[in-house]
Amino acid sequence: MPTQTAAAGHESRGRRVLVTHNTIARSAIELLNAHGIEVFFSPPYDPSARVAERCAALEVDAIMVRQGRIDAEVIGASPRLKVIVKHGVGVDNIDIAAAEARGIPVLRSMGSNARAVAEHAIAMALALLKHLAPLDRAVKGGAWPKPSFIGRDIAGSVIGLVGFGAIGRETARLASALGMDVLVHDPQAADEVARSGFAATPSLDALLAAADIVSLHCPLTKDTRHLINAERLAAMKRDAFLINTARGGIIDEDALFQALRQGTIAGAALDSFATEPPPADSPLWTLDNLIVTPHIAGVTAGSARAMAEIAARHIISVLDGNPPDSRSLARATDLAV
Repeated sequence: MPTQTAAAGHESRGRRVLVTHNTIARSAIELLNAHGIEVFFSPPYDPSARVAERCAALEVDAIMVRQGRIDAEVIGASPRLKVIVKHGVGVDNIDIAAAEARGIPVLRSMGSNARAVAEHAIAMALALLKHLAPLDRAVKGGAWPKPSFIGRDIAGSVIGLVGFGAIGRETARLASALGMDVLVHDPQAADEVARSGFAATPSLDALLAAADIVSLHCPLTKDTRHLINAERLAAMKRDAFLINTARGGIIDEDALFQALRQGTIAGAALDSFATEPPPADSPLWTLDNLIVTPHIAGVTAGSARAMAEIAARHIISVLDGNPPDSRSLARATDLAV
């Protein structure tokens, strides 16, 4: 049975939420407890069948999703389930259509980790531009490449942002503060881009051709799956870099491997992958011009607390009988992949 966390000295409250992880911020647990909701945990990346068993045994009223796949079996396991909330904003690991079929809203913790992810994207951009990984390997390997090394400037570099939601906007502000020239492609946010003062292009191909760094900040949808494919990688500059702190499926990873191996682009940095965790024998790991992190761009102390608290408030509101927040609602029509 998953570990129960409830405020000391209080009797069982009846309403229950299952968190698909080993922990969430203590402040969120206390908030849920204060509203008569017990919190249970299911280890990250457990098989969906195991998660479904826990949901059924506990008859949970809500699921707070951190990691792992929430499929139709999980969604149908508890007859009391009324809401699913993502501890974050990406919902590609949740079967939204199955939830909608049962009348269960899926809500996102909007804006909770925008600054953290933007900081990570910029950190990756700087590491690529300054060749930190290859220089580190060279010196540790006994080489001293100083006589022949010529670095690249941050100021004046063009960063092309694909997507201009909360994370894209934060990334643009940070990049601009460093002296980068910001170019944005997001047909869904044309007015927001215009108000921001940053340069915009309606053409993704034009952005790819102009940018020294391409940074992805769009959701994974049926329209953006493999948005960055072999053809679009070939449209980038040979000395350009690709950064993905969004969702793994936006990039065709086979095409990226070939582009990096053949020198079609200079390098890439990935924080998310088509399959997570990715396979240990992925051919990507053989590349020296790739930096990877384990989908942790949005995981900082501040963002983790904000995500958990926003998710908790969504759960409390729905279980108290209020309609789900329409601005945070994920819909199968625009997010299905």
